[in-house]
Amino acid sequence: MSTPNVEKHEFQAEIKQLLEIVIHSLYTEKEIFVRELISNGSDALEKMRHLMITEKNVFDSDLELEVKITTDDTANTITIQDFGIGMTKDELVKSLGTIAHSGSKQFLEALKEGGEKNANLIGQFGVGFYSAFMVADEVKVYSRSWQEDQPGHVWTSSGAGSYEVEEVEGQRRGTKIVLKLKEDSKQYATDSSIKEIIKRYSSFVQFPIKLNGESVNTIDALWLRNKSEIKDEEYTEFYKFQANAWDEPRYRLHFSADAPLAINALLFVPNENPERAGFGRIDPAVALYCRKVLIDPKPDELLPEWMRFAKGVVDSEDLPLNISRETMQDRSLIQKLGRVITKRFLKFLAEEAKKRQDQYQEFYDRFGFFLKEGVATDFTYKDELSKLLYFESSAQEKGKKTTLADYVSRMKEEQKEIYYILGQNRESIESGPYLEGFKARGLEVLFLYEPVDEYVMSNLREYDEKTFVSADQGDIKLDDVAESPESGGLDETESEALCKWLKETIGDRVKEVKVSDRLVDSPAMALSPDAMSSQMRRMMQQMGQDSGMPNEVLFEINPRHALMVNLNAQRESNADLAKLIALQAFDNSMVAAGLLEDPKDMVSRMYEILSQASEK
Repeated sequence: MSTPNVEKHEFQAEIKQLLEIVIHSLYTEKEIFVRELISNGSDALEKMRHLMITEKNVFDSDLELEVKITTDDTANTITIQDFGIGMTKDELVKSLGTIAHSGSKQFLEALKEGGEKNANLIGQFGVGFYSAFMVADEVKVYSRSWQEDQPGHVWTSSGAGSYEVEEVEGQRRGTKIVLKLKEDSKQYATDSSIKEIIKRYSSFVQFPIKLNGESVNTIDALWLRNKSEIKDEEYTEFYKFQANAWDEPRYRLHFSADAPLAINALLFVPNENPERAGFGRIDPAVALYCRKVLIDPKPDELLPEWMRFAKGVVDSEDLPLNISRETMQDRSLIQKLGRVITKRFLKFLAEEAKKRQDQYQEFYDRFGFFLKEGVATDFTYKDELSKLLYFESSAQEKGKKTTLADYVSRMKEEQKEIYYILGQNRESIESGPYLEGFKARGLEVLFLYEPVDEYVMSNLREYDEKTFVSADQGDIKLDDVAESPESGGLDETESEALCKWLKETIGDRVKEVKVSDRLVDSPAMALSPDAMSSQMRRMMQQMGQDSGMPNEVLFEINPRHALMVNLNAQRESNADLAKLIALQAFDNSMVAAGLLEDPKDMVSRMYEILSQASEK
C-alpha cells in the first residue's frame, strides 16, 4: 500500500521508448552516466550562480556551489549531489517523467524519420539523466528548489514504466541522485573507479567536484583563461597532466576565436618524437571538449593524420552534441573546426620558422617527417606545408639546410626545374655519378635521405611554378658544357661505335646506350627509364617492398674516361676480356642505381676478370 503523500505516475509512452533505447543501445560505455550526471549538476550550479546575482531570497544561500559524490560499496550505491538551482515537484514531473522539458519527443521523432542525417539530429535534447538506468536497478532523485516556499521531494523509479514522487523533510537546496547499482555495475560503487572516470571526462568542470570528501578536479581549464595571466610553469604542468608527459613542451599555441566558430584551443608540441624513438605509430592526442566537458579524448576526424604529434585541448561552444556526447551531430562542423585549428597551427609554425630559425630547425629535425607525410598525403594543406620543409643541398655545407623558397631564389635565370636526388646519406650521393653534370653547370641539387621524400616530390609536382625533377632520371637534358682542349677521350665516331657494341654485348637488359652529357669523373651510369628514381627503387628494395624493377634501363657512358677509352681498344685486341669488362661496368652502374636485383653473376664475373688480370 502506498504512503498517503506518495504519488504514482506512469511514464509517458515516449519516455518508455527513450529508456528502452538508452538502457539497451544508445551508449557505448556505461561509465558515461557519471559524466552526464556531473554535467547536469554543473549546469544547475551555473544557473544558481547567475540567479544569486539577481535574487535576494534564495534558500540555503550559504551552500557552496559544488558537486559532491559519495560511493558505498557495502550498500552498492553511488550518490551524486549538486547544490544548484534545484527543482520543485512540478519540475521533477515535467523534467523526468514527461516530454515537456527533456526533448524526448523530438529525439524520438528524429530517430523514427530514419537515415544518417536524422540520426545525427539527436543533439540538444538534454536527456543524459536517463543514462543512470544503464547501471541502476533503482534511481532516487531528491530535489529542493531555490525558492524558500517550496518543499523538497524525492522522485523514485526503477525505469520499468512508472515513477513515484513523495514530499520529504530536511532536503537541502539542489539535487541529490542516489543510484542503487545493478549486480553487473558494482564497480561504480568504488572510489577508485569513479575517480578515474572523473579524471577522464570531467577534470575541467568549473565547479569543485568532491569524491568522498576529496577534491578531484583540481586542474584548471587553462585554455579558457587569458594568456597574459598564465605563467610558463602553469602551461608546463597542464601539458604534463593532459598529455601524460614527463618532459617540457617544445612549442605551445594558445588561441581563441569567435568566427567562424567559437573556439578556445591550447596545443603543445612535445620535446621529443616517440615515433622517431621507435615506439610505433602514435594516436591523436588533442582532446575535444564542449564547455569544459570532454567529448572525445582522441577524435580521429578533428585534425589531419599528420598532426598526430600535437597534444592539447580544443573547446568549442558551437558543437551540437548528440545524446551521449560521444559523437558529433554534424560531421561537417567538426571538419570545419579542424580546418580552423590546422590553418592556425600552420601559421604558427611559419612564424616560428621565420622568427626563431634555430629553434624551428631543432623542431624540424625531430618532427619534420610528419610535415612531409602531410605533403605526401594531404592535398588540402600540401602548399602550406611545403613552405615549412627543409633539405640539405649541394649548395650548402653539410648540416646546413635550405627551404624551397631559398632554393628558388638561387636558381639560374633560365632554370625551370628544381633538381633533387634521393640517397642514403650525403656521402653516398656526392660519391655517385649522378651529381657530376649538375655540379659542372653550377646547378643546385636538393639531397633527400628518407623514402617519404620521394612521395613528397611526387605529390608536390611543382613549387612556385618550378617543376621537381629527380637528378637520376633518364630523360633530363642539360645544357652543354665547354670541354677542356686537353680532355682527350674518344671522338664522336669512336663513341658511337662503342655505344653500339655495348648495346649488342649487354643485350636485352639495356634499352639504350648513349654518350652522357652529365658524367665528368665517373665512367658510366645506369638510369631508370621511368619517373621513379633509381635511389627510390633501392630504398624500397631494402625495405622488402616491390620496387617494380624495370626490365630495361638506360646506360650512359663517359667517352673521356680512361676505362671507356681502354675498353674501346680492348674490344679489338681481346674480345673475351672486353665483354667481361663491359658487363661488369654495366652491373657496377646497376648497383649504384639500385637496379640490380641478383648480384650472383656479377660476383662470378669479377672473379673471372681478376683471374685473367693475375695471369700477367
